[in-house]
Parts: sequence; structure tokens; C-alpha cells
Amino acid sequence: MAEQGKIRKMFPGGNTTRGSYFMFENMIQPATNRIFIIKGGPGVGKSTFINSISREMIDRGYDVEHHHCSTDPDSLDGMVIPQLGVALLDGTSPHIFDPSCPGALDEIVNFGEYWDENILKPHMEEVQEINKRGSMHFKTAFHILKQSKMAYDQSKWYVEESIDKPKYNRIQRFLVESVLEGMVPNYETAPKARHLFASALTPKGIVDFKDTLISRDMKVYSIKGQPGTGVKEMIERVAKAAEEMGLYTEQYHCPFEPDRLDMLIITAARIAVMNSTQPEHSTPKAMEGISNISQVEEIDLGICIKQDILAMYKEERADAEKRYRDLLEKGISHIAEAKAAHGEREKFYYAAMNYEQVNEKRNQILGKILQYT
Repeated sequence: MAEQGKIRKMFPGGNTTRGSYFMFENMIQPATNRIFIIKGGPGVGKSTFINSISREMIDRGYDVEHHHCSTDPDSLDGMVIPQLGVALLDGTSPHIFDPSCPGALDEIVNFGEYWDENILKPHMEEVQEINKRGSMHFKTAFHILKQSKMAYDQSKWYVEESIDKPKYNRIQRFLVESVLEGMVPNYETAPKARHLFASALTPKGIVDFKDTLISRDMKVYSIKGQPGTGVKEMIERVAKAAEEMGLYTEQYHCPFEPDRLDMLIITAARIAVMNSTQPEHSTPKAMEGISNISQVEEIDLGICIKQDILAMYKEERADAEKRYRDLLEKGISHIAEAKAAHGEREKFYYAAMNYEQVNEKRNQILGKILQYT
């Protein structure tokens, strides 16, 4: 019996201080043979469908990627089997995927064929009301998260003003040189970077999947430092240097500040550079399943802070940090309300579905996937 495959987990989109932030195009890897795009409403079983095929492939020894939904982290937006170049993607709004090469590369799986419209039609007005309520909670959440970001930026500013820049620059130069030491540049092709999220703001709070992305054979550079010490900027500097050398990278964005990076993986070199600032982020040694990683270089940017300068703004910074965290928690509570509304819609579609036909389709798609083995 084949050894079971492993699961790498990530988020292709996030609920952020800039609203819904999507990087769905990065779910698909360059060497892709087949893409199954699944269409259908809430509660029709798309995630269950994807997950059941994933379990089958894991049992057959294939590693898979699970792309989770930030609004429902227990649900899948997609699954990729890198070794076979096969992807199953949820193509229902807001994950809009249109076939680029219908039939040749892409195939639409329409779950609308398996529901009874006569069961759904009597509930049309109720579903529309639930949709509106869920939308209002999302919009409220994003307004509150923007306010949280303003307080965060204020708190961060006090730290930025107290940084010993020459010391920070020396550490950054050491990090870049250490990470890239011995790597062979590739100037023949344009550098490729895959952008996703390793963590997300969800109805359950902050959910972090970094432990599934870092493996025991990696050397990990773990950087910590409160907001304003330049942790994310340092990770981005290493990412830019790797790109300048033509190296392929995986770049994982911050769920709060989606235009900033929280983690970088240089896949060929088996190196990871990650934000390990508490309480939002885990340290490599604390991650379940990879606690015996021995190659960890820890960098604490707290040593760059001029404490006498920072102490001058102690009360203002504490007030800003409290507002940031209180508003973040309040924003997440509205994301949870939006998720609850989504759950109310699902019951109508669940009752209208013919799951025997869905299961038949599942077996058909699995058979097509196995043709690539």
C-alpha cells in the first residue's frame, strides 16, 4: 500500500482591511494538465465533492494542496494535485473562473444539473433577504477593519520613529546574504512568484496554516518584532533579492495588510523566511508536527528599538493598540455573522439536491483524474 500523501493548506483569498482580497489565479500552477471548474450555489456540496476526491488521491500517495475559504476555513475553494497537474476549483461567485481552453484544458462541472428548481423557487424571496443580510455584515466588517488598520498604523508609527536604522540595515544585509548564499542565479527565464495567504481573518479568528507549508527539511529564518520594527519589509527585501536572481518563490501575504508579506519560501533551496511575531503568528518550534526542525535562525528586531524614544509615546501607543485589537475583534464578529447567513442559505440548496447524481459525477471526475497517473 502506498504511503499516504501530505496536505499543504493555504488561502487563495482573504477578508482584509482592504475588503475582499483575491489571488485565485495563483491556485493554478504553471504545469497544469486539467482544470475542473465547479459551478453551483451554496450548500450544493462543492467542498465535500472536492474533499472526497482529495482523500482518494491522498490514500493513493499523492501530495495535494487544499485551498481553503477565508469565510469558512473548514470549507475548500479548491484542490490541486501538483504531481499530476490537476486542479479542482470552486467557480461560483466570488471565485470567478472562466475556461481558457474549454474541453482541451478546462472542464465545467455544473451542479445546477442536480437540483430541483421546484424546491428552490418557493424560497426565492427568503434567499434574497438572507443574501442582503450577509452582504451587509461583510460590508460592516470591512468598514470596521479599515478603522482597525488606522489604529494599527498609528501604533506602528511610534515604533518606526524609534528604530535604529543603521542597525536594522546591517541585520537586513546579513539576512539577505545568508539566505541567498550559494544559490545559483537563473537569468535565462523571468522569475516566477506564486502569491497566496498562509493565514486568514475568519469567523474563528485568525487561522494560520504555516505549519503545513514548512517541512522538516527546510532551513527556517524566523523573524519577530512588534509592528513597526520592519519584519514584513525585511521579508519583502529577501523576496525581491530572490526574484532578481531569477528564483521561483512562494510569497504568502499578511491577512491584515494584504499588500505585505508574512512568509517567503524559496522552494528549490528549501528555505523559508517567516514572520513569527506573537500573538498572531506561530514560531517554527511551536508548530505542531514540525517541532523538531533543527535549522532555525531566529532574528529579533526588538534590538533595533531605541527604548528611550519609544517610552515617550507609551500611553498613546497603548491606546492605539487597544483600539486596533478591539476593532479587529469586532470586524471578525461581523464576518462570523456573514458566515451564519451563508449557512442559512445552504439549507435550501441542500434540500433540493440529488446527491446520488453528484456522487456519480464524483466517480466520473475521479476516473478522469486517474488517467493522468
